Amino acid sequence: MSSLFSKSISLGRELKITDQEFSNLRDFIYAQCGIYIADNRKYLLENRLGNRLKKLHLKNFDEYYNFLRFDVARPSEMKKLFEVITTNETSFYRNPPQLQVFQDKVLVEVLQQCRKKDKKIRIWSAGCSTGEEPYTISMIIHEMLKSEIANWDIKITANDLSERVLESARKGVYNDYTLRSTPKPIAERYFHMDDGTNTINSEVKKLVSFGQINLKDRMQVKRVERSQIVFCRNVIIYFDDAMKKQVISSYYDNLLPGGYLIIGHSESLHNITRAFKPIHFPGAIIYKKEE
Repeated sequence: MSSLFSKSISLGRELKITDQEFSNLRDFIYAQCGIYIADNRKYLLENRLGNRLKKLHLKNFDEYYNFLRFDVARPSEMKKLFEVITTNETSFYRNPPQLQVFQDKVLVEVLQQCRKKDKKIRIWSAGCSTGEEPYTISMIIHEMLKSEIANWDIKITANDLSERVLESARKGVYNDYTLRSTPKPIAERYFHMDDGTNTINSEVKKLVSFGQINLKDRMQVKRVERSQIVFCRNVIIYFDDAMKKQVISSYYDNLLPGGYLIIGHSESLHNITRAFKPIHFPGAIIYKKEE
């Protein structure tokens, strides 16, 4: 996930953040949402928050810190803060080897189990960004079940911290670049394509429910319906060890017995938890909650 932000300029000069201002804002952000910004990334806050100071006519980062803590406009600004500090680069069918394992191993097993019971599937996409991941999951399920899908009760809960990216996700409109990893037959089947603008089909949208969530908020997380599969790819890399343990513990509690956790291919649960059984496949490691 990555974004570009313009230089922070106010009153004709570049704003600089002091060590104390950085410490105050870093600790405040961590307390609010669990995202940890290391000391060597001080420039990140300086660059990304500079435009907010300019917009609010504030002279320095200390004024912004106090604005966040005490001003009546704080709830609105908190949304802006979350949008600025989170970064969102993703695509459809991202990391194909991992998705192949999801389709051929994990989903096949879950479908077989659910066919014997109530044909009810719940999947949680935590950190869904602009929607490419949950819509990809929906397309894969459509490919697996085809016309049989009408007889199933399927819900993909897609959450993110940023309201802005959720608004974009709900619209379901994407450029060609986000489809760069999508097999052409899939793209043609599930998108309406018009001169570089690609709109996701309503049948794909139907399975996905978007909503804002703060993974640091235990009560919010507990309200997510229990799932057979949790996707949390490229999210825990933004947390420190304590927050990683909290979030992974929440996923464990959410998963039904025998459920699966899928994290980013460059992420690991090493030194975080031993509660899951790691299952190794070519190009992917999937974590299973024992039954």
